[in-house]
Amino acid sequence: MNRLTKTQNIVYCLGGLLLLVGAILPTFPELRFVAPFVYTSGAVMFAAMQMLARYDGTNLVLRRLRRQQLIGAILLIVAGGLMFMSVLQLRPFRGDEWKLVLAIAAVLQLYTSFRIPSEMQKEEA
Repeated sequence: MNRLTKTQNIVYCLGGLLLLVGAILPTFPELRFVAPFVYTSGAVMFAAMQMLARYDGTNLVLRRLRRQQLIGAILLIVAGGLMFMSVLQLRPFRGDEWKLVLAIAAVLQLYTSFRIPSEMQKEEA
C-alpha cells in the first residue's frame, strides 16, 4: 500500500476527528444544524485520504479488503448526505437512516483496519 505523506496523514486524522464530532453533535438539539456540515467535511477528508492510499499488488485478499475499505468510505459520505436530508427534512429520507448507513460503514472500516495490516504482514513474510 502506498504510504500517505505527513500532510495527508494530518488530513486523514483530522477527517476522522470531524467524523466523530459530527456524529455526536446531533445529540445536542442546539447544534443539530451544524452536525451535517462537520460530519460531511470529515467524511470527505477521511475518504479522500483512504482513496489516495492505493494498493497495487496482486494479493487477492488485500485487493478484496481494499475494496471493502473503499465501500465503507463511500458509505461514510452517503451517511453525510442522509444526515443533511434528515436535518433539513427533505424527502424521501426524513428520519435517522443515516445512522444505519454509518453503522454499516463503521463495521466495514473497523474490520478492514485490522485485517489489512495483518495481511500486509503475511505478504511481507
